[in-house]
Amino acid sequence: MNEMESKPRMSRHHEVGLTDDQAIDMYRMMLLARRFDERVLLLQRAGKINFHVSGIGQEAAQVAAGFALDRTVDYFLPYYRDYGLVLSVGMTVRELMLSVFAKAEDPNSGGRQMPGHFGHKKLRIVTGSSPVTTQVPHAVGIAMAAKMKGEQLVSFVTFGEGSSNQGDFHEGCNFAGVHKLPVIIMCENNQYAISVPIHKQIGGRIVDRAAGYGFPGFRVDGNDPLEVYQVVKEARERALRGEGPTLIEAMMYRLSPHSTSDNDLAYRTKEEVDENRAKDGIPKYKQYLIDAGIWSEEQDAQLNVELRAIIDDATNYGDKAPFPTPESTLLHVYHGDSEGGRE
Repeated sequence: MNEMESKPRMSRHHEVGLTDDQAIDMYRMMLLARRFDERVLLLQRAGKINFHVSGIGQEAAQVAAGFALDRTVDYFLPYYRDYGLVLSVGMTVRELMLSVFAKAEDPNSGGRQMPGHFGHKKLRIVTGSSPVTTQVPHAVGIAMAAKMKGEQLVSFVTFGEGSSNQGDFHEGCNFAGVHKLPVIIMCENNQYAISVPIHKQIGGRIVDRAAGYGFPGFRVDGNDPLEVYQVVKEARERALRGEGPTLIEAMMYRLSPHSTSDNDLAYRTKEEVDENRAKDGIPKYKQYLIDAGIWSEEQDAQLNVELRAIIDDATNYGDKAPFPTPESTLLHVYHGDSEGGRE
């Protein structure tokens, strides 16, 4: 046996720079996002909340990206399905539940916006708006400011493939390419813009659009967190070297309906959903960890118990927390607002 044969082959997570503990933490966060999402769907069906936009099926790419970025300096501009991303960069389940229940303590908007409109000043999560893709030029603007100030950080923005046809996406990409800005632009291609399948949305591939703006694009398997982690990590390193933006198209599948007001079986079959459920990144990654010898079914069962306790606590807290008062309506509307309205 030669020297190469005698050495054990490195696990994939080691090859991309993750320790065993980090690889497990990534799985924990993916599962937490999934269990949170499932609980909120139950709350909506029980009449406890009004509306939910689910991200089931998209957690692997979201969490992997969060782990590849620097949570202490980078800026995050998520879109409305990114529970995995915001949890991975520091938001708590309690904070998300406060948003779901539209309570006054909600750090996203004080209970003023729909769930999924993430915003957290301390974590540099920039609040999005209802019009889709407006976050792309915002991310580009943050990257421009960072370059002008000489700051070593990137801005990271996500969106769905349907909104990649909006002008904000193209204008943002063009400006970022011209000025070689430190921004990572990631499309979460979940195959459906509400009810419109990908083949009726886009001619060609989204990733190929990067070439027209003068920067690289990469298409990745969004169900493979290690692949996403590596590509986002390399894109960040490229940006910090002054080499400009990167477009990433993460291929995935939305396993849940577009929202709780959507009947997805009106435009896709159960067989199609089941076929894609078999490709779900969470159970596949769990099996990878088991095969790598760093995880077990017993540990997984215990983790599910722990996550249920966290979600139960957050649900109870969010349910009992007070709603915003009518007097708070004008708070934060004008610059210099204080309690009671405009100064």
